[in-house]
Amino acid sequence: MVYDYCVIGGGIVGLASALKLLEREPDARLILLEKESGLARHQTGHNSGVIHAGIYYAPGSLKADFCRRGAQATKDFCDQHGIKYETCGKLLVATNALELERMHALASRAQHNGIKVDLLDAAALKEREPNVAGVGALFVAETGIVDYRLVCEGMANALRQKGAMLQLGVAVTAIKESDAIVDIIAGEQNWQARQLIVCAGLQSDRMARLAGIPAKHQIIPFRGEYYRLAASKNNIVRHLIYPIPEPDLPFLGVHLTRMIDGSVTVGPNAVLGFAREGYPKFSFNQRDVAQYLAFPGFWRTMRRNFRHGVAEMKNSIFKAGYLAQCRKYAPSLELDDLLPCEAGIRAQAVLEDGTLVHDFLFLETARMLHVCNAPSPAATSALPIGEMIAGKVMERSAGFR
Repeated sequence: MVYDYCVIGGGIVGLASALKLLEREPDARLILLEKESGLARHQTGHNSGVIHAGIYYAPGSLKADFCRRGAQATKDFCDQHGIKYETCGKLLVATNALELERMHALASRAQHNGIKVDLLDAAALKEREPNVAGVGALFVAETGIVDYRLVCEGMANALRQKGAMLQLGVAVTAIKESDAIVDIIAGEQNWQARQLIVCAGLQSDRMARLAGIPAKHQIIPFRGEYYRLAASKNNIVRHLIYPIPEPDLPFLGVHLTRMIDGSVTVGPNAVLGFAREGYPKFSFNQRDVAQYLAFPGFWRTMRRNFRHGVAEMKNSIFKAGYLAQCRKYAPSLELDDLLPCEAGIRAQAVLEDGTLVHDFLFLETARMLHVCNAPSPAATSALPIGEMIAGKVMERSAGFR
Protein backbone atom coordinates (compact mmCIF):
# COMPACT_ATOMS: atom_id res chain seq x y z
CA MET A 1 0.00 0.00 0.00
CA VAL A 2 1.14 3.52 -0.75
CA TYR A 3 0.01 5.89 2.00
CA ASP A 4 -0.97 9.45 1.25
CA TYR A 5 0.85 10.65 4.36
CA CYS A 6 3.43 9.20 6.70
CA VAL A 7 4.22 11.01 9.94
CA ILE A 8 7.36 10.11 11.87
CA GLY A 9 7.20 11.02 15.57
CA GLY A 10 4.70 10.16 18.30
CA GLY A 11 5.08 13.34 20.33
CA ILE A 12 2.33 15.91 20.52
CA VAL A 13 3.39 17.86 17.39
CA GLY A 14 3.46 14.72 15.24
CA LEU A 15 0.11 13.54 16.56
CA ALA A 16 -1.51 16.97 16.15
CA SER A 17 -0.19 17.24 12.59
CA ALA A 18 -1.61 13.82 11.71
CA LEU A 19 -4.94 14.73 13.27
CA LYS A 20 -5.20 17.99 11.33
CA LEU A 21 -4.29 16.24 8.07
CA LEU A 22 -7.20 13.81 8.52
CA GLU A 23 -9.56 16.60 9.54
CA ARG A 24 -8.77 18.30 6.23
CA GLU A 25 -8.76 15.09 4.18
CA PRO A 26 -10.85 12.43 5.97
CA ASP A 27 -10.36 9.77 3.28
CA ALA A 28 -6.56 10.02 3.24
CA ARG A 29 -4.48 6.95 4.06
CA LEU A 30 -2.14 7.93 6.91
CA ILE A 31 0.41 6.05 8.97
CA LEU A 32 2.31 7.34 12.01
CA LEU A 33 5.60 5.73 13.06
CA GLU A 34 7.18 6.06 16.51
CA LYS A 35 10.47 4.49 17.55
CA GLU A 36 9.51 4.07 21.21
CA SER A 37 7.08 1.49 22.59
CA GLY A 38 4.71 4.25 23.69
CA LEU A 39 3.71 7.77 22.74
CA ALA A 40 5.03 11.02 24.22
CA ARG A 41 8.15 9.40 25.67
CA HIS A 42 10.46 12.39 25.26
CA GLN A 43 9.84 16.16 25.35
CA THR A 44 6.03 15.90 25.49
CA GLY A 45 6.05 13.42 28.35
CA HIS A 46 8.69 15.23 30.39
CA ASN A 47 7.39 18.79 30.39
CA SER A 48 5.74 20.71 33.21
CA GLY A 49 2.18 20.10 32.03
CA VAL A 50 1.35 23.80 31.79
CA ILE A 51 -1.25 25.19 29.38
CA HIS A 52 0.37 28.56 28.74
CA ALA A 53 -1.60 31.73 28.04
CA GLY A 54 1.09 33.36 25.84
CA ILE A 55 2.03 36.39 27.90
CA TYR A 56 5.74 36.37 27.01
CA TYR A 57 5.53 36.68 23.24
CA ALA A 58 5.75 39.76 21.04
CA PRO A 59 2.31 41.15 20.13
CA GLY A 60 1.28 40.09 16.65
CA SER A 61 3.87 37.30 16.48
CA LEU A 62 3.05 33.78 15.32
CA LYS A 63 4.10 32.42 18.71
CA ALA A 64 1.68 34.72 20.54
CA ASP A 65 -1.17 33.80 18.20
CA PHE A 66 -0.46 30.06 18.32
CA CYS A 67 -0.14 30.02 22.10
CA ARG A 68 -3.38 31.91 22.65
CA ARG A 69 -5.31 29.77 20.17
CA GLY A 70 -3.55 26.61 21.31
CA ALA A 71 -4.49 27.12 24.95
CA GLN A 72 -8.18 27.26 24.07
CA ALA A 73 -7.88 24.41 21.55
CA THR A 74 -6.17 22.22 24.17
CA LYS A 75 -8.93 22.88 26.70
CA ASP A 76 -11.61 22.23 24.07
CA PHE A 77 -9.91 18.95 23.08
CA CYS A 78 -9.79 17.88 26.73
CA ASP A 79 -13.49 18.69 27.16
CA GLN A 80 -14.37 16.65 24.06
CA HIS A 81 -12.32 13.62 25.12
CA GLY A 82 -12.88 13.61 28.87
CA ILE A 83 -9.30 14.55 29.80
CA LYS A 84 -8.86 16.25 33.16
CA TYR A 85 -7.34 19.73 33.26
CA GLU A 86 -7.49 22.69 35.62
CA THR A 87 -7.38 26.40 34.92
CA CYS A 88 -5.54 27.33 38.10
CA GLY A 89 -3.89 30.57 36.97
CA LYS A 90 -0.29 31.73 37.16
CA LEU A 91 1.48 34.40 39.19
CA LEU A 92 4.60 36.04 37.77
CA VAL A 93 6.32 37.28 40.91
CA ALA A 94 8.66 40.27 41.10
CA THR A 95 11.20 40.13 43.92
CA ASN A 96 12.97 43.49 43.43
CA ALA A 97 12.57 46.90 41.79
CA LEU A 98 14.04 45.85 38.44
CA GLU A 99 11.72 42.87 38.18
CA LEU A 100 8.81 45.13 39.14
CA GLU A 101 9.64 47.37 36.19
CA ARG A 102 9.82 44.37 33.86
CA MET A 103 6.54 43.12 35.30
CA HIS A 104 4.73 46.29 34.23
CA ALA A 105 6.19 45.91 30.73
CA LEU A 106 4.83 42.37 30.64
CA ALA A 107 1.41 43.64 31.70
CA SER A 108 1.44 46.00 28.72
CA ARG A 109 2.46 43.16 26.40
CA ALA A 110 -0.33 40.97 27.76
CA GLN A 111 -2.85 43.70 27.02
CA HIS A 112 -1.65 43.90 23.41
CA ASN A 113 -1.91 40.10 23.15
CA GLY A 114 -5.49 40.15 24.39
CA ILE A 115 -4.65 38.34 27.64
CA LYS A 116 -6.41 39.47 30.81
CA VAL A 117 -4.03 40.06 33.72
CA ASP A 118 -4.32 41.52 37.20
CA LEU A 119 -1.55 43.58 38.79
CA LEU A 120 -1.02 42.75 42.46
CA ASP A 121 0.99 44.70 45.00
CA ALA A 122 2.92 42.97 47.79
CA ALA A 123 -0.07 42.94 50.14
CA ALA A 124 -2.43 41.47 47.53
CA LEU A 125 0.18 38.85 46.63
CA LYS A 126 0.57 37.86 50.27
CA GLU A 127 -3.21 37.59 50.66
CA ARG A 128 -3.50 35.38 47.59
CA GLU A 129 -0.36 33.31 48.25
CA PRO A 130 0.68 33.47 51.94
CA ASN A 131 3.76 31.26 51.36
CA VAL A 132 5.16 33.29 48.46
CA ALA A 133 7.49 36.27 48.88
CA GLY A 134 7.57 39.20 46.45
CA VAL A 135 7.11 42.93 45.99
CA GLY A 136 4.37 42.47 43.42
CA ALA A 137 2.95 40.01 40.92
CA LEU A 138 1.08 39.63 37.67
CA PHE A 139 -1.85 37.20 37.79
CA VAL A 140 -2.68 35.38 34.54
CA ALA A 141 -5.99 33.64 35.16
CA GLU A 142 -6.12 31.67 31.88
CA THR A 143 -3.07 29.50 32.58
CA GLY A 144 -3.88 25.85 33.22
CA ILE A 145 -2.37 22.43 33.90
CA VAL A 146 -2.88 19.05 32.24
CA ASP A 147 -1.08 15.75 31.66
CA TYR A 148 0.06 16.02 28.03
CA ARG A 149 0.65 12.28 27.86
CA LEU A 150 -3.11 11.83 28.28
CA VAL A 151 -3.70 14.48 25.61
CA CYS A 152 -1.48 12.44 23.27
CA GLU A 153 -3.40 9.26 24.05
CA GLY A 154 -6.60 11.15 23.24
CA MET A 155 -5.13 12.27 19.92
CA ALA A 156 -4.00 8.71 19.14
CA ASN A 157 -7.50 7.36 19.83
CA ALA A 158 -9.00 10.04 17.60
CA LEU A 159 -6.56 9.12 14.82
CA ARG A 160 -7.43 5.42 15.04
CA GLN A 161 -11.13 6.28 14.89
CA LYS A 162 -10.41 8.22 11.68
CA GLY A 163 -8.73 5.16 10.17
CA ALA A 164 -5.08 6.04 10.70
CA MET A 165 -2.48 3.36 11.33
CA LEU A 166 -0.13 3.90 14.32
CA GLN A 167 2.93 1.70 14.63
CA LEU A 168 5.12 1.84 17.73
CA GLY A 169 8.60 0.45 18.27
CA VAL A 170 9.66 1.43 14.76
CA ALA A 171 13.12 3.01 14.50
CA VAL A 172 13.53 4.42 10.99
CA THR A 173 16.92 3.54 9.49
CA ALA A 174 16.64 4.97 5.97
CA ILE A 175 14.55 7.49 4.01
CA LYS A 176 14.70 7.56 0.21
CA GLU A 177 12.80 10.11 -1.86
CA SER A 178 11.99 9.62 -5.54
CA ASP A 179 9.89 11.64 -7.95
CA ALA A 180 6.72 9.72 -7.07
CA ILE A 181 7.06 8.50 -3.47
CA VAL A 182 9.13 8.41 -0.29
CA ASP A 183 10.41 5.04 0.94
CA ILE A 184 10.63 4.79 4.73
CA ILE A 185 12.71 1.85 5.96
CA ALA A 186 13.09 0.42 9.46
CA GLY A 187 15.29 -2.66 9.36
CA GLU A 188 13.29 -5.31 7.46
CA GLN A 189 10.14 -3.16 7.37
CA ASN A 190 9.28 -0.76 4.58
CA TRP A 191 6.53 1.77 3.92
CA GLN A 192 5.81 4.06 1.00
CA ALA A 193 4.08 7.44 1.15
CA ARG A 194 3.37 10.30 -1.20
CA GLN A 195 4.20 12.82 1.53
CA LEU A 196 6.42 12.44 4.59
CA ILE A 197 6.22 14.68 7.67
CA VAL A 198 8.98 14.25 10.24
CA CYS A 199 8.43 15.55 13.79
CA ALA A 200 11.45 13.97 15.44
CA GLY A 201 12.22 16.47 18.21
CA LEU A 202 15.52 15.49 19.81
CA GLN A 203 16.53 13.62 16.65
CA SER A 204 15.31 16.18 14.09
CA ASP A 205 18.73 17.07 12.67
CA ARG A 206 19.73 13.41 12.34
CA MET A 207 16.49 12.48 10.62
CA ALA A 208 16.94 15.30 8.12
CA ARG A 209 20.45 14.13 7.31
CA LEU A 210 19.21 10.54 7.08
CA ALA A 211 16.85 11.75 4.37
CA GLY A 212 19.71 13.41 2.50
CA ILE A 213 18.92 16.99 3.54
CA PRO A 214 22.04 18.97 4.56
CA ALA A 215 20.79 20.38 7.86
CA LYS A 216 22.90 23.34 9.01
CA HIS A 217 21.57 23.29 12.56
CA GLN A 218 22.31 20.83 15.32
CA ILE A 219 20.27 19.76 18.32
CA ILE A 220 22.03 20.50 21.60
CA PRO A 221 20.32 18.79 24.56
CA PHE A 222 19.65 20.91 27.65
CA ARG A 223 18.48 19.14 30.78
CA GLY A 224 15.66 20.69 32.74
CA GLU A 225 16.12 19.29 36.24
CA TYR A 226 13.20 19.34 38.66
CA TYR A 227 12.53 18.42 42.25
CA ARG A 228 9.17 17.25 43.53
CA LEU A 229 8.11 18.73 46.86
CA ALA A 230 7.30 16.47 49.78
CA ALA A 231 3.59 15.61 49.94
CA SER A 232 3.25 17.73 53.08
CA LYS A 233 3.99 20.77 50.87
CA ASN A 234 1.34 20.07 48.20
CA ASN A 235 -0.73 22.99 49.45
CA ILE A 236 2.16 25.46 49.61
CA VAL A 237 0.75 27.36 46.59
CA ARG A 238 -2.67 27.76 45.02
CA HIS A 239 -1.42 28.85 41.61
CA LEU A 240 1.68 28.38 39.45
CA ILE A 241 4.51 30.63 40.63
CA TYR A 242 6.83 31.92 37.90
CA PRO A 243 9.71 34.41 37.88
CA ILE A 244 9.77 37.62 35.88
CA PRO A 245 11.91 36.54 32.90
CA GLU A 246 15.30 38.09 32.27
CA PRO A 247 15.35 39.26 28.63
CA ASP A 248 19.01 38.26 28.10
CA LEU A 249 18.53 34.62 29.16
CA PRO A 250 17.13 31.90 26.88
CA PHE A 251 15.32 30.01 29.65
CA LEU A 252 12.69 31.11 32.17
CA GLY A 253 14.32 29.96 35.39
CA VAL A 254 13.09 28.00 38.40
CA HIS A 255 9.38 28.11 39.21
CA LEU A 256 6.82 26.27 41.35
CA THR A 257 4.35 24.23 39.34
CA ARG A 258 1.22 22.56 40.57
CA MET A 259 0.72 19.28 38.70
CA ILE A 260 -2.59 17.78 37.68
CA ASP A 261 -2.03 14.85 40.10
CA GLY A 262 -1.95 17.28 43.05
CA SER A 263 1.80 17.33 43.57
CA VAL A 264 4.08 20.36 43.23
CA THR A 265 7.39 20.52 41.39
CA VAL A 266 10.12 23.15 41.50
CA GLY A 267 12.35 23.79 38.51
CA PRO A 268 13.62 23.50 35.96
CA ASN A 269 17.15 24.72 35.79
CA ALA A 270 18.83 24.46 32.38
CA VAL A 271 22.11 22.59 32.16
CA LEU A 272 23.97 21.15 29.21
CA GLY A 273 22.99 17.52 28.72
CA PHE A 274 25.43 14.73 27.93
CA ALA A 275 22.79 12.56 26.24
CA ARG A 276 19.85 13.49 24.05
CA GLU A 277 17.58 10.89 25.61
CA GLY A 278 19.30 10.17 28.94
CA TYR A 279 16.97 11.29 31.73
CA PRO A 280 18.75 10.00 34.87
CA LYS A 281 21.34 12.38 36.31
CA PHE A 282 24.85 12.00 34.85
CA SER A 283 23.57 10.15 31.76
CA PHE A 284 26.23 10.11 29.07
CA ASN A 285 26.08 9.20 25.37
CA GLN A 286 29.42 9.30 23.58
CA ARG A 287 27.90 9.87 20.13
CA ASP A 288 25.73 12.76 21.31
CA VAL A 289 28.60 14.54 23.06
CA ALA A 290 31.12 13.97 20.28
CA GLN A 291 28.68 15.36 17.74
CA TYR A 292 28.06 18.66 19.48
CA LEU A 293 31.72 19.08 20.48
CA ALA A 294 32.59 18.94 16.78
CA PHE A 295 29.94 21.57 15.92
CA PRO A 296 31.25 25.18 15.77
CA GLY A 297 27.88 26.59 16.83
CA PHE A 298 28.11 24.77 20.16
CA TRP A 299 31.30 26.59 21.19
CA ARG A 300 29.93 29.95 20.07
CA THR A 301 26.73 29.64 22.08
CA MET A 302 28.64 28.35 25.11
CA ARG A 303 30.88 31.43 25.04
CA ARG A 304 27.87 33.72 24.91
CA ASN A 305 26.16 32.02 27.85
CA PHE A 306 29.22 30.89 29.82
CA ARG A 307 28.50 32.69 33.09
CA HIS A 308 24.87 31.61 33.19
CA GLY A 309 25.84 28.04 32.26
CA VAL A 310 28.36 27.78 35.08
CA ALA A 311 25.77 29.02 37.59
CA GLU A 312 23.19 26.50 36.36
CA MET A 313 25.71 23.64 36.50
CA LYS A 314 26.71 24.62 40.04
CA ASN A 315 23.08 24.55 41.16
CA SER A 316 22.67 21.18 39.48
CA ILE A 317 25.55 19.69 41.46
CA PHE A 318 24.88 21.42 44.77
CA LYS A 319 21.33 21.07 46.04
CA ALA A 320 21.74 24.04 48.39
CA GLY A 321 22.23 26.36 45.42
CA TYR A 322 19.05 25.03 43.81
CA LEU A 323 17.20 25.56 47.10
CA ALA A 324 18.34 29.18 47.14
CA GLN A 325 16.65 29.72 43.79
CA CYS A 326 13.44 28.18 45.12
CA ARG A 327 13.51 30.21 48.33
CA LYS A 328 13.54 33.41 46.33
CA TYR A 329 9.76 32.88 46.09
CA ALA A 330 9.06 30.24 48.74
CA PRO A 331 11.30 31.04 51.75
CA SER A 332 9.77 28.31 53.93
CA LEU A 333 11.26 25.49 51.82
CA GLU A 334 14.03 23.33 53.30
CA LEU A 335 16.50 20.90 51.73
CA ASP A 336 14.49 17.90 52.90
CA ASP A 337 11.47 19.20 50.98
CA LEU A 338 13.22 18.68 47.63
CA LEU A 339 12.66 15.10 46.51
CA PRO A 340 13.94 13.42 43.32
CA CYS A 341 12.00 13.95 40.10
CA GLU A 342 12.74 12.85 36.55
CA ALA A 343 14.35 15.48 34.35
CA GLY A 344 13.20 16.73 30.97
CA ILE A 345 15.43 17.38 27.97
CA ARG A 346 14.90 20.30 25.64
CA ALA A 347 15.83 19.86 21.99
CA GLN A 348 17.55 23.20 21.45
CA ALA A 349 18.29 23.83 17.78
CA VAL A 350 21.54 25.80 17.35
CA LEU A 351 22.83 27.34 14.12
CA GLU A 352 26.45 27.29 12.97
CA ASP A 353 26.97 30.89 14.17
CA GLY A 354 25.87 29.91 17.69
CA THR A 355 22.37 31.40 17.46
CA LEU A 356 19.73 29.59 19.51
CA VAL A 357 16.70 28.98 17.30
CA HIS A 358 13.54 30.26 18.99
CA ASP A 359 11.26 30.22 15.95
CA PHE A 360 9.97 27.55 13.60
CA LEU A 361 12.60 25.77 11.52
CA PHE A 362 11.44 23.64 8.59
CA LEU A 363 13.47 21.78 6.00
CA GLU A 364 11.52 20.81 2.88
CA THR A 365 11.85 18.91 -0.36
CA ALA A 366 9.21 18.10 -2.97
CA ARG A 367 7.74 15.28 -0.87
CA MET A 368 9.11 15.82 2.64
CA LEU A 369 8.64 18.32 5.42
CA HIS A 370 10.97 18.08 8.43
CA VAL A 371 9.91 20.01 11.54
CA CYS A 372 13.36 20.78 12.94
CA ASN A 373 12.23 23.25 15.59
CA ALA A 374 8.79 23.92 17.04
CA PRO A 375 9.22 26.78 19.51
CA SER A 376 8.16 26.69 23.12
CA PRO A 377 5.49 26.21 24.26
CA ALA A 378 4.96 23.60 21.56
CA ALA A 379 2.71 21.41 23.73
CA THR A 380 0.24 24.24 24.38
CA SER A 381 0.39 25.34 20.73
CA ALA A 382 0.40 21.85 19.20
CA LEU A 383 -3.03 21.95 17.57
CA PRO A 384 -2.52 25.24 15.68
CA ILE A 385 1.04 24.14 14.86
CA GLY A 386 -0.40 20.91 13.46
CA GLU A 387 -2.92 22.93 11.48
CA MET A 388 -0.13 25.03 9.96
CA ILE A 389 1.93 21.94 9.10
CA ALA A 390 -1.09 20.20 7.54
CA GLY A 391 -1.78 23.30 5.46
CA LYS A 392 1.80 23.45 4.19
CA VAL A 393 1.84 19.76 3.30
CA MET A 394 -1.56 19.69 1.60
CA GLU A 395 -0.85 22.82 -0.40
CA ARG A 396 2.26 21.19 -1.79
CA SER A 397 0.65 17.76 -2.32
CA ALA A 398 -2.15 19.35 -4.37
CA GLY A 399 0.47 20.03 -7.04
CA PHE A 400 0.97 16.26 -7.53
CA ARG A 401 -2.69 15.51 -8.18
